[in-house]
Amino acid sequence: MKGFVFHGPGQSAWQDVPDPAIKEATDAIVRVDVVTICGTDLHILKGDVPEVRPGTVLGHEAVGEIVETGRDVHTVQPGDRVLVSCITACGRCRFCWERTYGQCRGGGGWILGHAIDGTQAEYVRVPYADLSVHALPGAVDSKDAVLLADIFPTGYEVGVLNGRVHPGDTVAVVGVGPIGLAAIATGQLYAPERIIAVDLDPGRLEAAKRLGADAVADAREAPEQLVADLTDGLGADVVIEAVGAPETFELCTRMVRPGGHVANVGVHGRPATLHLEDLWIKNVTITTGLVDTYSTPTLLRMAAAGRLPTSALVTHTFPLDQMEEAYDVFARAADTGALKVVLGEPQHDVVAVRAA
Repeated sequence: MKGFVFHGPGQSAWQDVPDPAIKEATDAIVRVDVVTICGTDLHILKGDVPEVRPGTVLGHEAVGEIVETGRDVHTVQPGDRVLVSCITACGRCRFCWERTYGQCRGGGGWILGHAIDGTQAEYVRVPYADLSVHALPGAVDSKDAVLLADIFPTGYEVGVLNGRVHPGDTVAVVGVGPIGLAAIATGQLYAPERIIAVDLDPGRLEAAKRLGADAVADAREAPEQLVADLTDGLGADVVIEAVGAPETFELCTRMVRPGGHVANVGVHGRPATLHLEDLWIKNVTITTGLVDTYSTPTLLRMAAAGRLPTSALVTHTFPLDQMEEAYDVFARAADTGALKVVLGEPQHDVVAVRAA
């Protein structure tokens, strides 16, 4: 089969790789029908995630069909159309019992495209399939569903929920790529007074307005002043960092009000300065986190009901074998206007799902 292989910083290729096989009784093999590229994959290619070893197939988001299962898999069977979660959960360790699946110590957590071969291939082995894949309702299109593998749970859990968005809040989202846009979309579920989007890219700011942002600001033009003007000088109740750069993290800490929350979502490849000389007196809460995907079943129900604007984030589609071209388009988002790039074979969208 073919897969997209990381060979070291700045080096990758769509090439022949060994077919995956069942290794443990809890594994499933999934034929990948639809896959997408994450900003984290770009961080890996830049060398920001050094634990990813050369020779690893990248990718941690996919929709596909179960083709084989181990003897201890009970929730899905061959022929089922499933969402492959970006997080794998053993279901037995302390963290899984607490639904913090991203910190799984039983061999799970973020392992696909990180510690083991991932989803950007024709087939993928998924450990602990009972908790790590989700049977898809027939009403959810594969192109929409794949955005629930990582993007929407991350924006919702690590941004909106960790930031504790409440009705009447002023929420600022710094960085409105796919994660930031997902945070804007799901943040509206909590009826904030206003959402302010901050970015460098005019196209992404326009997308933020379409998804519900009430105000937008160019990150180069003192966005903290706009936040101050809109809040009578107080600052935002919740600021969501969705870039992963020292400059944007520090901007977030300047925009938050006393007693407010900064929810860091971005993947940081460089140290960021924590200005405690300014923050110690402000009662500010700063959260970090890897997505746990405990919200995926809820988000799937909302998507099936047409309550999530998932397709609004997809700007480019490619066949699976055009992975290298798709990476190029996604990496040059400022030039191409890419938000979310989806690859796959749409004819598989009609595969029936076994009744629960």
